[in-house]
Formats: sequence, structure tokens, C-alpha cells
Amino acid sequence: MCIEANHFLTGDMTEALDRARESEKAPLGKQILQQLQENLQIAGEDMIPICQDTGMAVVFAEVGQDVHIEGGLLEDAIQEGVRRGYTEGFLRKSVVKDPLIRENTKDNTPAVIHYTITSGDKIRLTLAPKGFGSENMSRIFMLKPADGIEGVKNAILTAVKDAGPNACPPMVVGVGIGGTFEKCALMAKQALTRPVNEHSLIPYVKEMEEELLEKINKTGIGPGGLGGSTTALAVNINTFPTHIAGLPVAVNICCHVNRHAVREI
Repeated sequence: MCIEANHFLTGDMTEALDRARESEKAPLGKQILQQLQENLQIAGEDMIPICQDTGMAVVFAEVGQDVHIEGGLLEDAIQEGVRRGYTEGFLRKSVVKDPLIRENTKDNTPAVIHYTITSGDKIRLTLAPKGFGSENMSRIFMLKPADGIEGVKNAILTAVKDAGPNACPPMVVGVGIGGTFEKCALMAKQALTRPVNEHSLIPYVKEMEEELLEKINKTGIGPGGLGGSTTALAVNINTFPTHIAGLPVAVNICCHVNRHAVREI
């Protein structure tokens, strides 16, 4: 999964880039999108990573409550898979053992793993290698309930405008609204794994996604941050109940590759 995600885009992302190239109004923006697609083709044919930043591995593990794992810990198995993927796949090792001492672990472990207990007897793994050009553009806004839906929209637009070219646009914008400080951040990260051609099932959230995508693409940031009508390929929003006194909003932006791979075992 580590090797696959770093060399090939998912089908929905490939289609989104195709549509973006066709609809992009700026000649330079269209040229950049063409170059991005050429890069993807070379990456797949020559097995060269799409981007030199092969990311820190983030794993969402949905574990059926009827699953019984024998022979070791699931945590250890996932970390070993990441270790093998990055060493045997000759992917860049970007993880340091301590955030301040900065000694490289030399195998891109540990991965960040989020567990969810679900029904059934299967394990569904979603691997999302996250590069830090876009990760560094993440924002959390602890809004007041009185800020309302317009305050939420303004926060998301602020985060995107502040990110500008640093997030390697055209970007995918993951948003989490509600919950707590950490819950909204997790929802924003997980929103990036939703196919970009699928909207929220909540009608008003779907409308927000469409409205914000239109507004973001009118900022003129454009492909590569060099101007154009394609700044984002999608805005994916997840929501969760929250406290009467709060309105947390998290924005997690991903670059134009938005890498992930999914397996069910």
C-alpha cells in the first residue's frame, strides 16, 4: 500500500485532474496541469515516486469487533508493513524519532494510526501518506457558536488563502466541523480519504462543499500557485455533534496528489 500510494493516483483523483485540465481557463495553469499529468505518467511507468516527499504514513484502521488477531499485535504488523514499504520500495524516509532532537528513524516509522471499532469480522485499512508541504498549512479555529455557518466558511477560505502556493495546488481541502479540538482535526484528515467525486450525504453540507469549491477557485491562486481557475479539486467536509459553547473547525489541506490506498482483509 505504501508503494502503491506513492506511485499511482486513485481513479477519482486521476479523473479530477483530467477535468481540471479541460476546464482551466489560464494558459499557464493549463500547462502546469499538463506537466503534473506527465509527471504522474512517468511515475507509474518508471516506478519513481510521484513526489520526492513520500510523506508520513497515516493509517485509519477500522477493525470489526468480531475479529480476533493471533500471532502478534495489529499495531506491530502495521508498523512493519510501513517499514518494509518504505525501505523495500526505496521511498524517502522523512520521520524523525524525536521532534526536537531530529534523528531520522531511517524506515519512515512510526506511522500514525487511528483505530475505530466497527461491526463485522473484517479489517479495513486506509493508508494516506501525508507530505508536509500541505500538512504545515493545517489550521484549527475554535469559533464561537454565534459565528455560525458564515464564520465557518470564512475560516475555511482564510486557511486556503493563507496556504496559497505552499500547499502545492490544485489542492483537496479536508474540513472537520464540530466535536472537540482533536476530533475536528481527525475528521478533517479523514475527509481527505473520501473520493473527490462524492459529496456529503447531509444536504446543507453538500451545498457548503460546492459553494466553497467555487469560491476557492475564484481566488485565482491556481495550479502551482501561479494563477488560474483551478485552485482546488474538491472540498470534503465531515461534521460531528459538539458542545453548546463551541464551534470547532479544522482545515487539513492536501496537495494535488492526495495519496491513499485502501484494503480490506
